[in-house]
Parts: sequence; C-alpha cells; structure tokens
Amino acid sequence: MGLLDGRVAIITGASKGIGRVMSQRFAREGARVVCAARSVKLVEQTAAMIGTVGGRAIAVVADAATEDGARQIVEAGVKAFGKIDTLINNAGDGGPTKPVQEYLEEDWFYTINSCLTSAYMCTRFAVPEMIKAGRGSIVNISSVAGRRGLAYRIGYCAAKAGQVGMTYGLAAELAPYNITVNAIAPGAVEGDRIDRVIAGQAEIRGIPVAEMRRAFIERTPLRRMVQPEDVTALAVFLASDLARNLSGQCIAVTAGEVVG
Repeated sequence: MGLLDGRVAIITGASKGIGRVMSQRFAREGARVVCAARSVKLVEQTAAMIGTVGGRAIAVVADAATEDGARQIVEAGVKAFGKIDTLINNAGDGGPTKPVQEYLEEDWFYTINSCLTSAYMCTRFAVPEMIKAGRGSIVNISSVAGRRGLAYRIGYCAAKAGQVGMTYGLAAELAPYNITVNAIAPGAVEGDRIDRVIAGQAEIRGIPVAEMRRAFIERTPLRRMVQPEDVTALAVFLASDLARNLSGQCIAVTAGEVVG
C-alpha cells in the first residue's frame, strides 16, 4: 500500500531529471501519473518506464507555459483517470548565465515563462478539477536561488522567487477548498542542469570548473549535493495525507545550508 494510492498526479517537466525520478516514485506510491513535457521522445520514455513495472501513466506532450498546453495537460489527465488530485509544477528551464547588462529581453521572458508562467497556467486549469474532487495538493518546485539569489542568474532567481510568492497567495486562497499549496526550494541538485550552471559560473568568473563545483559543495554543511530522490521524497510527503495540515510553506532541501 502506497502513500498515494488512488491519487492522480500531474507532474510537469517529467522528461528527465527531478521530473522523471518524481514520476516514477509517485507511481510506486500508487498514484496514476500524468507525465507532461515538451520533448516527445523523453516524456514517452518516462511513461513507458512506469508502465514496465506495473504502474499507470500517460505521456502528454505540451508546453505548460501556454494556455492551450496547460489546458491540454489537465484535460488529458481527467480523460485518462477521471480526476486530478495533485499538481507538481516542476517544468522550467534554468535560462542563461549572464551579467545583467547582457541579459536580453528574450532571455528574461523565456526564463520567466518557462519557470513561473507554466506554474500559473497549470494551476489555473487544475484547480477547478481539485475543487470537484473535494481536495487537492499543489507543489511548486522552486529553488534556493529564489530565496538567497545567485549572481548572473537574474531571470531564474526572479522566476523562482515568484513561485514562492505564488505559493503563499494560493495557499490562502485555496484553503477553503481543502487544497494545500507548498513549495520546495532545492539547493544544487546533482545532474546535467547543475553541471551547466557550474560551467557557466566558472566561465564568467574565469576559474576552473572543478573549483566552482567545490564552492557549490562547500557552502553546504553536509558537504554534498542534493539528489533528485531527496526532492522527490518531500514531494510525495506533501502530496500525501500525512501533510494534510501543512500549507503555505517553502521548504528548503539544501544539504544543510540555511536560507532566508
């Protein structure tokens, strides 16, 4: 018996990284999973991986940052599984690493739309289904970059800070409908994305990549990076009945780094 038996969960950004790991874990916990992403091949792989071990999942190829895409994701979930209980807003591109004077208009709007608009759009269409179901849980995958900042990443910092603010507002607004809303703010999560961020930070500072990586790790008391499974475990908890009285929170998963 899993923590999420009988639940239907939408997970955006499910094609790789945290989203793929999370989709698989949610299925193991008994949820039926709507795996959503823009990449046809990769998101279909995620759904297929779940199916091969006896889980139930569908792949939805759509851009969560658009009205049509977000609607498509929610409608596909309802058509396949009859309802929506949980929304994990995980979609988002990190955007470029650049000084502010070189951060172009297209860089800004691409990053904001990818990370923040996608969360708003999916929430907008998922909430009516949660109200029908009489309960719901929304988890926004933010970042410590939205809490304490990171140089040369202004678009990403702004988008992730926006997700936290949206979490607080939605938690107050949706409480009468028995819908909880929380955010997770991971630190540096092992994987391709943080490798690209570290490489960009090293280049712009003129230092070796290995030195930059050490700086990321040494800022954490536990002296290690976060694993995708660490973020996933917290998301499962927040989506389960164990967290039914936990709402309006932003929880940092940082290997011990204290953030404001």
